[in-house]
Amino acid sequence: MVKTNIKISAQSLNFYYGQVQALFEIDLDVPTQQVTALIGPSGCGKTTFLRTLNRMNDIIDDVRIEGKVLIDNQNIYTGATDVVALRKKVGMVFQKPNPFPKSIFDNVAYGPRIHGTKDKSHLAEIVERSLVRAALWNEVKDRLEKGALELSGGQQQRLCIARALAVDPEILLMDEPASALDPKSTTHIEDLIAELRKQYTIIIVTHNMQQAARVSDFTAFFYEGNVVEFDATKQMFTKPQKKQTEDYITGRFG
Repeated sequence: MVKTNIKISAQSLNFYYGQVQALFEIDLDVPTQQVTALIGPSGCGKTTFLRTLNRMNDIIDDVRIEGKVLIDNQNIYTGATDVVALRKKVGMVFQKPNPFPKSIFDNVAYGPRIHGTKDKSHLAEIVERSLVRAALWNEVKDRLEKGALELSGGQQQRLCIARALAVDPEILLMDEPASALDPKSTTHIEDLIAELRKQYTIIIVTHNMQQAARVSDFTAFFYEGNVVEFDATKQMFTKPQKKQTEDYITGRFG
């Protein structure tokens, strides 16, 4: 499978928690402005891999990485990498909505303020634009000073997406963003992913095979810290190359 316009390239990536190896020789190219799904059973390395892409694993004690992760052909695992700038470029949305105990406005404005934006009118523009992109503006525009924790779970997750978008990332990492949500809210998130793919490179970890099939352009199947197969989603879900992939997708194990 030939892919052009690679945004992220993992090359011979090994990852260790202490003496325990969690990722083994990962080689994976993620194309620009596409949705790539990471699937596989619990504990197979999906989230560990996701967190290598913005160095979130750095905050864990006694971890070690070998190999490279290139973003726009720059290795992010060098001493020259500005990790704050990296995390501005590579936003992350977690499994459970985690809004700050602040107002809706202040949640979205938090990142821009950290990065030096002080002008109130400019902040207001960023907040509105981010909430529009996250398909939440019409629901909250009249209560921006209300507490974010008053929102429903689905709204909180879209708020967290708006917060990630507010610093103008190029890549959006999503770790099972709908797993804690009801079906209606899940549909909102999936519709949002379909819209955001026009502007962002998105990587989503999901246990839900139907969700992976619905929202992604490419899929990587992880098992025991290895990438078993990576292909266009339609190809993988209809004609997987490996029997192990077929067994997982059809529910024979996992």
